[in-house]
Amino acid sequence: MKNKGIKYKGIIFDLDGVITDTAEYHYLAWKKLADELNIYFDRKINENLKGVSRLESLEIILKNSDKVFSDEEKHYLADKKNDYYKEMIKKITPQDILPGVCDLINNLKEREIKIAVASVSKNAKTVLDNLGLLDSFDYIVDAEKIKNGKPDPEIFLNAADGIKVEPCCCIGIEDSKAGIEAINRAGMLSVGVGNPETVEEADIILKDLSNPSDLLNLI
Repeated sequence: MKNKGIKYKGIIFDLDGVITDTAEYHYLAWKKLADELNIYFDRKINENLKGVSRLESLEIILKNSDKVFSDEEKHYLADKKNDYYKEMIKKITPQDILPGVCDLINNLKEREIKIAVASVSKNAKTVLDNLGLLDSFDYIVDAEKIKNGKPDPEIFLNAADGIKVEPCCCIGIEDSKAGIEAINRAGMLSVGVGNPETVEEADIILKDLSNPSDLLNLI
């Protein structure tokens, strides 16, 4: 196993699909925008948007349009999608935290393991606040703090620096292909949750985080 014999001192969580599942809200927001533009968009295309930035996601969607959009128009459309998304996530509550996440966070805190969130979403803090988890993490990296989205390792390296733990002593948890690649490129131990085919490049693959001991045994 990568980093064998290393004592792990930091855990870095992706947000969407790991701590909570806001993927459906992202899909519905993009779908609403695509429908308004008369651009074909379905759940299969939506899979390609996971883990990438808002503008990159928009570029993927616009590939199915014959129209050429200016940079100004693209920023307007990306902001419009975000407005739809922000309205939708107002419905999120602590009940939307995925199974095992709270137990894992509590166990990590008891062991004095530093924890961070690495999310390309500009709404990460809003979502965490709605979940009641904003103050649970030692550090949060969102799109405002980075220049490059996943699969670039910048976001995970930023998180490691924020919790003052060497990357080789960190474990990153992701549910997207781009996210797993980012963790691996950062030199961290990668844990993939969800669809095994999507996270096949992860060092460890878990169905979900409902059994915290799966991770705690690594520390």
